[in-house]
Amino acid sequence: MRKILLSAVTAGALLAGAASAEAADAVTIQLKWVTQAQFAGYYVAKDKGFYKEAGLDVTIKPGGPDIAPEQVLAAGGADVVVDWMPAALAVREKGVPLVNIAQTFQRSGLELTCLKSSGIKTPADFPGHTLGVWYFGNEYPFLAWMAKLNIPTDGGAKGVTVVKQGFNVDPLIQKQAACISTMTYNEYWQVIDAGYKPSDLVVFKYSDEGVSTLEDGLYANGNKLKDKAYVEKLAKFVAASDKGWAWAVKNPDEAAKIVLDNDATGAQTEKHQKRMMREVAKLVDIQKPLGYLVPADYERTVAILLSSKSTPVITKKPEGAWTHAVYDASKKYWDPASAK
Repeated sequence: MRKILLSAVTAGALLAGAASAEAADAVTIQLKWVTQAQFAGYYVAKDKGFYKEAGLDVTIKPGGPDIAPEQVLAAGGADVVVDWMPAALAVREKGVPLVNIAQTFQRSGLELTCLKSSGIKTPADFPGHTLGVWYFGNEYPFLAWMAKLNIPTDGGAKGVTVVKQGFNVDPLIQKQAACISTMTYNEYWQVIDAGYKPSDLVVFKYSDEGVSTLEDGLYANGNKLKDKAYVEKLAKFVAASDKGWAWAVKNPDEAAKIVLDNDATGAQTEKHQKRMMREVAKLVDIQKPLGYLVPADYERTVAILLSSKSTPVITKKPEGAWTHAVYDASKKYWDPASAK
């Protein structure tokens, strides 16, 4: 009889555990790029159990050169994607209902890094040179900048020749381009690791040139945001993710190690990820508070994207491209003010 009772208790525990697992809401997030400290907050939230505490079962999908987050969302392959606002708004204008629900990076890390030996000292020196530019939606801030400077991008003495840069620094190292696209937290340091000194380089930060657009934000399918239960699920996700980011910012080296533990490729190094995390922390402002989309920053981004009269990134001001509904609801589960 005792064995039967124990079996019943064990079976009950197993059923309770199964019910608990079934009760967790599944959320899939598609990253913009491969597993690295750029996305540390999400890996920390999962590793530290913040998602589990929120009743979520979160799957983190790494990105890559052949993965467009916007298309993954459109196809139903993710609930949330990490994307840059220029790419999101450009795709939205084509009919994909991306809506910004939270803004993780509140500062821009995009820059153009040039060899001092090229003779480039100011943007006025760009014409006649070859510049490396990322595409797949990352070219929009660059095109808006050139439009602001009235510099053609089709080559010629009065314009620049654009080379579609791979996600590496080879065009600069191999002297195929005078300048290349870099991020403050990643490719710039790859150039340094390749043997260049900061004194060998001239760096133009987009934020210093008045063409700073919003980068890593969280986007969801706007059609699904009509469902209150879906909004509530995403609110829990945003709260737990922001909690993960707050922890990562305060514990950069430990966060970098968590990222490395989740890198299935083994391609990342501890030195680079720790350095990246410290630089990424400068873009995640825990004072604003964390994750809040500042409407003025959105308006600035839109104005920049509309600035080119000949080849505008978007042709009209978007409507309904962002919402504070998810962010506001997320504060029930975690107060961003606690991150300060």
